[in-house]
Amino acid sequence: MSGPRVVVVGGGVIGLSIAFHLAEAGVDTTLLERDTLGSGASRATADVVRSYFAGNPVSSALAVRSLAAYHAFPTRPGIDLPLRQVGYLVLFTEADQVTAFEADLPAQHAAGVDVNLISAQEARERNPLIGDFPLVAAAYSPQAYISDTTAIVTAYARAAEQAGATLRTGCPVTAIDTRAGLVRTAAGEVGADAIICAAGAWSASLVRGAGVDLPLTEPIEQELLTTDPLPPDTPDIPVTLHAATGLLVRLRGNRLLIGMGYPGPDREAWRRQVAERLVATYPSLAGLALHTAVTGLRDASPDKTAFIGHHPGPPAFLYATGFSGHGLCNAPAAGELVRDLYLDQDPGFDVTALALSPRRAG
Repeated sequence: MSGPRVVVVGGGVIGLSIAFHLAEAGVDTTLLERDTLGSGASRATADVVRSYFAGNPVSSALAVRSLAAYHAFPTRPGIDLPLRQVGYLVLFTEADQVTAFEADLPAQHAAGVDVNLISAQEARERNPLIGDFPLVAAAYSPQAYISDTTAIVTAYARAAEQAGATLRTGCPVTAIDTRAGLVRTAAGEVGADAIICAAGAWSASLVRGAGVDLPLTEPIEQELLTTDPLPPDTPDIPVTLHAATGLLVRLRGNRLLIGMGYPGPDREAWRRQVAERLVATYPSLAGLALHTAVTGLRDASPDKTAFIGHHPGPPAFLYATGFSGHGLCNAPAAGELVRDLYLDQDPGFDVTALALSPRRAG
């Protein structure tokens, strides 16, 4: 492989997707990861791939494109991505939630999302665990799948290496010098004709050092909980979100995997709140103990939409960060967009909606 050398910083699912798409296009690509592949935000996901992001049709459009790419992955020799369709259900307990959903619906449909309003009765039929609390209606999208993030990380890593990319782990990046085209690591400097930051929760300081002031929050710790084993007759259910509280549940084996926002400084108080909300929403689960399933750091942007942009060089600097928990759902499209921006190709997507702008900076 010859030509300009590109260095990708970050070995999560976003960075690996970028490395794969660049290498597949014939670009000399090296990826640097501070720890092991997928050890950041990619480790702390609910393993859900979905296309509907309420109030965020840009992320939804990225997810629709990504979902098509995930479905195409099993055609690659030796690489398999598990995808089990379960659907995505959002519970509305207030009339204004329905009003907001209906206002957002045309943009979601324009983005290619299959989502519609269903009755409270149909919601309970789809998820029989839902208790007898005031439920106004629900949104339902069949485009939601249970996958395996580790398998996705492995698949992209293998595909990237097969395409000629070099993946270096245990190589933390300490600084990016875009003027000199250097990536500084604990093991020395790496020269590059283009540098791409996809470092997730560690992106903020790196992009600032590169002269790009993205309004990223400091790393946020995510925690997912799991229940004791469920009764053997527990029905299969969609991934289900309680819109008012952010309680998200899905089946994982014979247990329930649970998320609800971020723990914050008082973790025990947060866990009590999760337990209370779980029982209020699903009374049949009363008495089941909750345990930590996984924790990990996550990046975030103010509008919960990724920042993807390009500062032409040489040396060029590109960034793909701030996915705010949408990374697994957006990764294939992110890799394609960064590749096309770097190669100055038509990405088939309005990338101006993703780049740093005065509106998004505010």
